[in-house]
Amino acid sequence: MSRFPSGWSAAGICALLNQRHVFAHIAETRTGGTDVAGVVIARAAAGEAEILSLATARDHEGRGVGGALARLACAGAARRGAGEMFLEVAAGNAAALRLYRRLGFREIGRRPRYYGPHEADGAIVLGRGLTAPVDGRAADS
Repeated sequence: MSRFPSGWSAAGICALLNQRHVFAHIAETRTGGTDVAGVVIARAAAGEAEILSLATARDHEGRGVGGALARLACAGAARRGAGEMFLEVAAGNAAALRLYRRLGFREIGRRPRYYGPHEADGAIVLGRGLTAPVDGRAADS
C-alpha cells in the first residue's frame, strides 16, 4: 500500500473500523486471493461524511482503483444520509489532488502542518456535495 507520513497501526485501524459510523471498501486484484489493490476508509454521521484514508497499492496506481474507491465511499456516505463529503490531502500530493478534483471536490480550506511539525505545506481540505453525480455517476448508485 502507499505509505503515509504517519502510518496507522493494525490495532488503530481495527479500532476505527469498529466505530459505529465508519465503513470501508477493499479493492482486490482480479486474480482474487489476498492481493489488495487499494482500500478506502470513510465515516458518515450527522449528514456529513469524511474520507479518512484512501490508499492504492503501488503496482495499481494510475489504473482507476483510487477513483473507484472514492466513488464507492461517496455512494456509501450518501446511502447513510450524508449530503457532503470532506477529506484532507497533502498539499504536495499532485496525483491525489488531480483525482479528487476530477471527482468534483473543491478546496475549502488548509491545515498547516497537519501531517506533523516538519510538513510545512500541510493539508488541503476538500469537499463536495453528494447530491450531484460523482465523475459522471450518481452518488447513490
